Amino acid sequence: MRFSAIIWKEWMVFKSRIVSTTLAAIIGPLLYLVAFGWGIGSAVMVDGISYTAFVIPGIVALNSMTTSYNWVANDINLSRIYAKTFEAVMVAPIKMSTYSSARILTSALRGVYSAVLIILIAFAFQVWLPIDWYFLLVLVLNCLVFAVIGFIIGLLVDSHADMAKISNFVIVPMSFLCGTFFPLEKFPGFLRVFFELLPLTQAVKGMRDGFAAEGSLIVILVLGIYMLVLTPIAIKLCQRSE
Repeated sequence: MRFSAIIWKEWMVFKSRIVSTTLAAIIGPLLYLVAFGWGIGSAVMVDGISYTAFVIPGIVALNSMTTSYNWVANDINLSRIYAKTFEAVMVAPIKMSTYSSARILTSALRGVYSAVLIILIAFAFQVWLPIDWYFLLVLVLNCLVFAVIGFIIGLLVDSHADMAKISNFVIVPMSFLCGTFFPLEKFPGFLRVFFELLPLTQAVKGMRDGFAAEGSLIVILVLGIYMLVLTPIAIKLCQRSE
């Protein structure tokens, strides 16, 4: 009941902000699609497909990452430092593991929502993504991983100004270095090995290549390891806040 109560509370917040949330989720990706789709999409081929078809799975992964991360990271950080509403959670009769799991799940669902919006826009551009169970599994895992990362960052960072610094040093570089807009083969070998280990890289590969591609199970394995390692850390940090 307590888990579902948190989910319901987050749902009510989401409903009250659905217009602004939807606009925020589509403006950036829509600009990418206009620039790359109408600008160079049909003129450039990557791995035998148009650049538009190449870049859209990356944009889906990127947008779901930033939405999942930003929502919970900023909300937890603000509630801890400024609004002081996080203290009310600490004294409530609820386990921190329950609270952590519910917040991570709801933030991941927002990431999935933003991804669905981008997929619908892609259909408007007449780009048909190979959406199957594998694509959806990779999408959900990607959202969960970055929701967990956002939850951890929101608990650790003690200044909201520093949240922007963390984003600039972690989230923004991943946006451009994980194969989102161009193949990783363009990088030197030693850098490519490092970038291959990043969760967004695996999510982009999974959404772009599908289950039939070589290494598809590695994508699930890497994202699953991130979840197994980071989730207990997030719960432990939340428990220490009590």
